[in-house]
Amino acid sequence: MIESKNAYLKKLTDKIQMKSVKVGKDLDGSTPPSVFIGRWSYPKVYAGPMMVPEHGDTYIMDSPESWIGENKTQEDIIKYRLNLVRGKQLIGIKDLENPFIEKLQDISLASKSIDSEASFGKNPRGRSLTEDSTPHGPSAVIKKFDIDAVRWDKQLEKSFYDTDLKATGAVMNLHDKDVAFSAIQKAFSVGAFGLKENRKLVPTRWSITACDSSIANTLLKEVRHYPILDSYRVYEFESLKNYYGVILLPIEWQYEWMEAFIQILGKEEMIFSDYETNTDKKEYSKVGGCFYTCKMAVLDHLNKEKRQAGAIVLREAYEGYVPLGVFNVRENVKYALEGKYKEFEDLKESLKYLGTKLKIPINKYVKQGDLLKELLQSRQTTLDNFFKKPEKYQ
Repeated sequence: MIESKNAYLKKLTDKIQMKSVKVGKDLDGSTPPSVFIGRWSYPKVYAGPMMVPEHGDTYIMDSPESWIGENKTQEDIIKYRLNLVRGKQLIGIKDLENPFIEKLQDISLASKSIDSEASFGKNPRGRSLTEDSTPHGPSAVIKKFDIDAVRWDKQLEKSFYDTDLKATGAVMNLHDKDVAFSAIQKAFSVGAFGLKENRKLVPTRWSITACDSSIANTLLKEVRHYPILDSYRVYEFESLKNYYGVILLPIEWQYEWMEAFIQILGKEEMIFSDYETNTDKKEYSKVGGCFYTCKMAVLDHLNKEKRQAGAIVLREAYEGYVPLGVFNVRENVKYALEGKYKEFEDLKESLKYLGTKLKIPINKYVKQGDLLKELLQSRQTTLDNFFKKPEKYQ
């Protein structure tokens, strides 16, 4: 029996069959720009560029902020990602003066695609499709790597040279200046931010959650001082075989993330969730990086509105869904919150409305939720109403 989200997604990704691009030992092309830092063998890690065997503007292939806005399909994104060839060398995380790592920093700070050449020890093979990372194509140990002259993004360059600024401060400054999250995260992962003596390589997976958490925790300190929202709001968005429903509640900050995977492997209906109250969450979330990236997106919206609220976020993934990385959550929640919302008198009415949009009956979410159940009880809503056959919302 599958008991964790990680186990479920591993079973799902193991069954997905996809072919990545075929290349030989020598590759002449460009990097979008893109890098990948692995986490196995830490504190030594496999680090390297991700390249495309074609020249020109390949920026879109590693620009998740652009995909939904440009109406890219799941198939488009998978094609982009499986065309990325990963080169790698085993490097100590503090070995930032290594010429190979200096090239990776050049790539991560670049303002556009960079022409590049690589020679591998053997033909790159395989592909990466895991439960927690954006896919990429074949990989191999890289023997020689050269890139053309690079023009750095001015904002990233300024943070790179500020060796008296802590990494959290650099991440937040760049976020406030609307630098793309993916650009911030890539620079963070190659040790481009922070106090000089503290800089190091950070595995890609860890760097994503670190940046999400840094931004969210900084924003929460501000949001806690804002006036509380004056109504219940429901936001919605659907893309990439996912539906998102976001409820903002007129209470102090509390947050629950609930996600369902519906008939993707067979007839299963799996729901996973985690929550936090108005105190700092200490342990790592049992649902992984999605928890933090959604939290960041919600708090970013509240900070822009100068309001405080609680949040219940429901996500459903449907047949044909392929795990593409936590950008899927961040960008979908962002688009939901940028759209129009519906107002309701209370939490019960908000849930009844979402019950008309979700494929899993709302009572199952109430049973699964910890914070959701507590909020319903605290407002003296009759829980029995949610355990009857769902009624159509009027």
